Amino acid sequence: MNYGEIKKCDIANGEGVRVSLFVSGCTHRCKGCFNADTWDFNYGKPYTQETEDYIISLLKSPYISGFTLLGGEPFEPCNQRAVLPLLRRIKAEYPDKNIWCYTGYLFDKELLGDSRARCEVTDEMLSLIDVLVDGRFVEDMKDISLAYKGSSNQRIINVQASLKSGNVVLWNIRSPQIDMNKK
Repeated sequence: MNYGEIKKCDIANGEGVRVSLFVSGCTHRCKGCFNADTWDFNYGKPYTQETEDYIISLLKSPYISGFTLLGGEPFEPCNQRAVLPLLRRIKAEYPDKNIWCYTGYLFDKELLGDSRARCEVTDEMLSLIDVLVDGRFVEDMKDISLAYKGSSNQRIINVQASLKSGNVVLWNIRSPQIDMNKK
């Protein structure tokens, strides 16, 4: 697997300050995609053990809320197989940090049902993800006022609650509470 970029302090792709990995390779090819360079599976740099170790070291900072996986398409089967060890390691070494993932595949229809995205590691990968932003980007539904998603058809899903209940449970955006008495 290749990757296009690692962001050390990402505040756009999930709640809080995050470390983000943009994987390469996407067969969706959504019109108006903000990251079309990553459609090519050969774009960027090879993902190696050193890359994984670097990401793990970035997550050590206490101000980092968690990790975001996006791309490209993290749920292309070859990408799932490559990032699964990283997700396992994040959960083991940083259990208090959450994992977000962006995918063009639909959680309930394509990731849990029969589709080209499903492979032998899909279920385990989903078991490690806290929040999933699903659905292809649709340029005609683009809305820059939406938090954490690009088009209104996309959903922000609480993956663990959804897996537990058997139904799609949407994630609730937390509004930061400001304590005006704090000095």
